[in-house]
Amino acid sequence: MIRSFPATRRAVIAGAVGAALAAPMVNKGAFAFSGVPGRTYSRRALDLVAETLVIDMLAPLKITMNPAYLAHRLTDAEAAEFRASGITGFHHAFGLGGPDARVQAFEYLAGWQGFVGRNSQVFTLAGRADDLDRAKAEGKCAVIMGIQNADQFETVEDVARFRRLGLRCAQLTYNSQNRIGSGSTERVDGGISDFGAAIIAAMEAAGMLVDVSHCGDRTTLDAIDIAQGPIAITHSNARALVDHPRGKTDEAIRALAAKGGVMGITGVRMFIRAIDPTNVGDMVDHIDHVAKLVGIEHVGIGSDADLHGYDDMVPEEYEALKASYKGSYGFRDKIDIDGFDHPRKIFDLTEELIRRGYSNDNIRAVLGGNFRRLLAQVWG
Repeated sequence: MIRSFPATRRAVIAGAVGAALAAPMVNKGAFAFSGVPGRTYSRRALDLVAETLVIDMLAPLKITMNPAYLAHRLTDAEAAEFRASGITGFHHAFGLGGPDARVQAFEYLAGWQGFVGRNSQVFTLAGRADDLDRAKAEGKCAVIMGIQNADQFETVEDVARFRRLGLRCAQLTYNSQNRIGSGSTERVDGGISDFGAAIIAAMEAAGMLVDVSHCGDRTTLDAIDIAQGPIAITHSNARALVDHPRGKTDEAIRALAAKGGVMGITGVRMFIRAIDPTNVGDMVDHIDHVAKLVGIEHVGIGSDADLHGYDDMVPEEYEALKASYKGSYGFRDKIDIDGFDHPRKIFDLTEELIRRGYSNDNIRAVLGGNFRRLLAQVWG
């Protein structure tokens, strides 16, 4: 959901878990993090996160509209939050677009890859699947550079050009119409254009992941049909559970899975449940739905938020972000969901999967194994 504005817009290995834990054992098998008051986690959850390559397929490093942030060097406390989050793969993607989208995209890639380089004690760039594995082994956070639109592709040749510059995933559309297809909040969805079909072919040839998270229904189905191999819905939810334009129909989820694709489930309140309270259990209802519909191997996580979530944004930016979307988005007082709104949210999600009776292998698949398989296949 992250949107840019005109101005521009790890592993927790066994040792890291030990360092992050606040020493006391709260009760048998339950442990507390010093930075998460009131929450405890089982040894099984801690071990699962520690041994799993966790990939969040929509996890911007920082939700901000302030371009000055790109020069920021992480404080020791900020670095510790990333290292203790349990997440290794962060798909960092903003929504760019408009007549100057190409220039925006150049600035975006240069700025954020520079940010990663200046904070190399924490981050490393991921261009191949084994970069994710190496980051996990080294206790670093691997950053997958993405853009939540494809307006930057003015020509078919631009796809290979942007891949050389570090882009590894791109949505075909944001919420609105572009030259490729229709967004999820457009009144009329005309599907994928001829130019869009050529862009999909170029993305597959270049080894760039095609993402249809914000596409309209027909555009989503067209893209899946046109693609020769698997694509992704990196961050969405099941419309069968809540009627929201950013949700995906069962028809789309089945088509995605039939091609070998993976769908990431978000932690965005209005995408998950129409009324409050909305919590991490409601989020896992969407994981359950996709797993039962098409199989556990086709569902993952795309939280659609940074470590702290939307509700901790600077108030002025928070209100500006809400105001920039159509009324159909249906914002409520809060955007984040209860229990999935803090830097160690992946542990809360893991505990809920355990409570639902998921096996260790299935939990590892949801937390990152499925997306790791897809990225390896697409990136080559």
